[in-house]
Amino acid sequence: MSDTNYSTDRHRVGRAIADITGEPAEAGMLGYGMADQKSTGIHTRLRSRAFVFADPITDRRVLLIVNDLPLIFSSITQEVLRRLAGRFGDTYHESNVMITATHTHCGPGGYSHHTLYNKTTDGFRPATFRAIVEGIVEAVERAHEDLAPATIRLAHGELRDASVNRSRAAFDRNPQADKDFFPDAIDPQTTLLRIDRDGEPVGAIDWFAAHNTSMTNRNTLISGDNKGYAAYHWERVVEGVDYLMDSEDPDFVAAFAQTNAGDVSPNLDGAPGHGPTNDEVENTRIIGTRQYEAAAKLSDGYMARMAGDIDCRLIHVDLSAMTVSAEFTGDGSEHRTGKPAAGASALAGAAFDGPTNWKTFHEGRNPLWDWMSKLAYRFGAKLRDAQAPKTIVAPSSVLNRFGGPYVQEIAPVQLIRIGELYLIGIPGEVTITAGLRLRRTVAQIVGAELPNVLVAGYANAYIHYITTPEEYDEQRYEGASTLFGRWELPALQQVAAGLATAMRDGVPVSPGIAAPDLADLPKPTKTTLPPDFPPGGKHFGDVVTEPEGSYRAGQKIVAEFAGAHPNRDLHRGGTYLMVQRYESGRWRVIADDGDWSTTFRWTRGAASSSLVTITWNSPADTPQGRYRIRYYGDSASHSGERIPFSGTTQEFEVSS
Repeated sequence: MSDTNYSTDRHRVGRAIADITGEPAEAGMLGYGMADQKSTGIHTRLRSRAFVFADPITDRRVLLIVNDLPLIFSSITQEVLRRLAGRFGDTYHESNVMITATHTHCGPGGYSHHTLYNKTTDGFRPATFRAIVEGIVEAVERAHEDLAPATIRLAHGELRDASVNRSRAAFDRNPQADKDFFPDAIDPQTTLLRIDRDGEPVGAIDWFAAHNTSMTNRNTLISGDNKGYAAYHWERVVEGVDYLMDSEDPDFVAAFAQTNAGDVSPNLDGAPGHGPTNDEVENTRIIGTRQYEAAAKLSDGYMARMAGDIDCRLIHVDLSAMTVSAEFTGDGSEHRTGKPAAGASALAGAAFDGPTNWKTFHEGRNPLWDWMSKLAYRFGAKLRDAQAPKTIVAPSSVLNRFGGPYVQEIAPVQLIRIGELYLIGIPGEVTITAGLRLRRTVAQIVGAELPNVLVAGYANAYIHYITTPEEYDEQRYEGASTLFGRWELPALQQVAAGLATAMRDGVPVSPGIAAPDLADLPKPTKTTLPPDFPPGGKHFGDVVTEPEGSYRAGQKIVAEFAGAHPNRDLHRGGTYLMVQRYESGRWRVIADDGDWSTTFRWTRGAASSSLVTITWNSPADTPQGRYRIRYYGDSASHSGERIPFSGTTQEFEVSS
């Protein structure tokens, strides 16, 4: 697709990184829905990566933000847009801003304004909410300042050893033509957009469909999981970005974004934490490395320079009450979506990634609940047409009316264009075949090649899953989590078709009525911290357990400190630890709490005391020399005064 106005400097692009790590202690993690999975520290920090694509000729721009987060809720989108409006006026608005999540399941939750998602996090958590919003806005501000002439390139490849279909029985219900498109029941396409300045790469965004669930629900350290590792590896290991020193002007920014990952898992052996090894941390590294290597292979090969416009459309739709035309339903009849409701299998969890192990719920048939739903369907024709054969156990629409805002019913659907690439912003988890149908719908209308049309899942809000009607009938975890019923995907296809038609014809769309802003509603929270006290006989920062005097490269080095509660100050943009090497008369930082080689772990002791354990898994190529570990904390007295402190281990030798 060519553009007669195209020149090498037509587009201007800005890219940036910022820290969005929430509370590292006693915060319920979001994703697996396990009340006992509460944060106890940090393995890798969570980051927001923002990219501004601007076309000075048409005066259009889009802002794409990829976040190491479990989910994006309307609470985050609305607050970010509010702050961007205060900072930039109408430059960034709901139509041209797409905020997405990588869907790690090892990040602190409690940042939604909808009740359901705060059930396992001790309610709403203001500190985590602020960290996420402030970090995203900071990334956007930096990307805005970073705008400069750039060449945008695009390439596609395949990655076949980083995902497996976790809901094969549902996938196999699809028509043969759909199954033939995905012969291995996975979506192997990997898409790379690269940003060049003066002939050198300065940024990249990779899209690949795989759940970000290599880490299991037994893990309690904050982690960006496999996609977070892929980004870390490219930025830090390959390009040498220092997140502490280079935060405002990194040489390279790499985002590994989600697409239609609803039914594909990274757990290749079919169980949590299994595949390709039985070590969840090693699996995270391996699956992340495979995504990086697929992207790097594309970057090292021929990448076509993109021409074309920058454009965007967005509309809000009430998915609980949509009439879907026969053009999209597939059975020749008109149908309606239904009020949101979860099925029994939704409460069972996904067996490959994170089963709940609740004895009363199973993936597939649940006889007691099945009987109750069949009775309800017998007396409710509209309910039956919308939701059958779902075994309804959680009528979310009822909870919305009587239990506070439980789940979202009005959803944003978005279409953005960056040159020849089209991104369909869907606020949920789209299966690969559902994604294929959405992509085909848009590609046919705008005249794009199918590989150049992608689903951007987990975008701007959250409505749970989107399955094909055929997959829905199997009522596995994904179908039972398709809240608005059997016709939810056809409804979204209908909406996407409208956006694509408007974009093709160059006409605006009415955005519709957005979901209500719930920021001012009272939200229960239990985040007050008691005063800090050091362990008996110690002062804050004292070393409780020193490292040994010498190690060989590749060995694990552990130190324990008399600490304080880390939620006192999240050290956003900073670190709780440093590993330092003595060089040329000074101590030089070689690792911090955002590095793969370190872990920061907090344990509550007696009488509000805290023990902090810092581990450094020294890399095999660690240079010989003198090293030490430093810890940075913050205590608070009865008066509430926050007092920063630090602690330092004795020196130790590392030999090769």
